[in-house]
Amino acid sequence: MSNDADSRGTSPSRGLRLARGVSPWLAPTAAAAAVTTALAARRPRWALAAVPLTALTGAMLWFFRDPERRPGTGRLLSPADGVVQSIDPWPDGRTRVAIFMSPLDVHVNRAPAAGTVTSVEYVPGGFLPAFNKDSDKNERVVWHFDTALGDLELVQIAGAVARRIVPYVAAGAKVAQAERIGLIRFGSRVDVYLPEGVEPAVTVGQRTKAGVTRIDRG
Repeated sequence: MSNDADSRGTSPSRGLRLARGVSPWLAPTAAAAAVTTALAARRPRWALAAVPLTALTGAMLWFFRDPERRPGTGRLLSPADGVVQSIDPWPDGRTRVAIFMSPLDVHVNRAPAAGTVTSVEYVPGGFLPAFNKDSDKNERVVWHFDTALGDLELVQIAGAVARRIVPYVAAGAKVAQAERIGLIRFGSRVDVYLPEGVEPAVTVGQRTKAGVTRIDRG
């Protein structure tokens, strides 16, 4: 299994940890904030640019936080922070649990169970708001894991604001339960398909925490 720092019961570390894959967004914004702040010290009119850029940098630091977590217990843990948007029976006997991630949630997704990544497939699509019923057709990354429960499917779905999904691991990688597997910038939706015979332990409207909240009953 991976040696990811939070893959087993480690204590949360101090300080702010940022998610991998955020530098293309954060670095230019932070640099612009620093430059305009320095210019504002000499010419106050630059404050008109420095203030909003500094505020945006602070907001992005919050959006892209990646806290250490002590994993929960259970066969399947939530892959995402957010709110359970829907729980739907699937024609093949599985149950889809859709979790909506708002821009205020942590955007790093985690493996629901330990296993081997058997496939990571990028699927192009649109960018409808994640709460729209047709967001299933949005740009997405489809994951399959070989786990003790059999094949487990997880789908990261981009939304109207989140237009970039960043996988952290590739097919063939072994992952621990609650290990970080990828990032959806600015939020969106994550669907996990519970294998046939596995009942959900969450309800619509319930808040979940990635790598902590148990989503299966049994």
